[in-house]
Amino acid sequence: MNNIDIEYNTEKPAINYPEYGRSIQEMLEFACTIPEPYKRQKTVESIIGMMQILNPAGPNRNMDDYREKLWNHAFAIVGYKLDVTPPPGVEIRREDDRPKLTAVEYPASAQRFRHYGNGIQALIAKAIEMPDGPKKEGFVEVIASYMKLAYKTWNKEHYVSDDIVKEDLELLSDGQLALHEGYESLDKLAAHAGKVDEKIRNTAGGGKVSRSKQQRQQRGNNNGPNRSKQQRGGNSGGNSGGGNYRKRKK
Repeated sequence: MNNIDIEYNTEKPAINYPEYGRSIQEMLEFACTIPEPYKRQKTVESIIGMMQILNPAGPNRNMDDYREKLWNHAFAIVGYKLDVTPPPGVEIRREDDRPKLTAVEYPASAQRFRHYGNGIQALIAKAIEMPDGPKKEGFVEVIASYMKLAYKTWNKEHYVSDDIVKEDLELLSDGQLALHEGYESLDKLAAHAGKVDEKIRNTAGGGKVSRSKQQRQQRGNNNGPNRSKQQRGGNSGGNSGGGNYRKRKK
């Protein structure tokens, strides 16, 4: 039985840029061996044109930057062995020579009770700095109401009581904040706020309705039977001239 010599991709050299495929890498490697400078230049330009077809630029991409990227990739694929001249405005830079981006520093998130969010931490810190008094007690009650709302948003399958929120508030504030004695239900506070907003909207809408009703009544009075004969006659004569016609006929 004859042995078939098969070449597998696993036995070939690794592809430096898989998005262009192995064929582009082999063509660029062949271009490095072309002795004539003019022919080598034209060959590389044609290969880069094929690279652009394989990975076309998006609608929002700068074409000048994209062209420079393709030329840098072509040089990097063959280990910067290409002896060709890039187009004007294209700078070939090795990966080590390019500026490195610094890591973005993100704010530290809360490690405890993440379901309340980081905003609660800022509100609690603000409440701790406030002087004792009714204003601080009301602010703490609002914070606890928001905490219960956030808890219920992320834990819809479990019942959330005021006692749970009260304990969490004391833990988050390291025992510096607590709901005052005789506070109303946190659910009632949130519902009351919603009713106040609805009442304000209804009041604003009712004012518009009242003004519209008043305007309709005024128009009805002007067009009703209470108008004077002088007004009716003036309107009739002014509009159609009927009054003058009847006088002439008489």
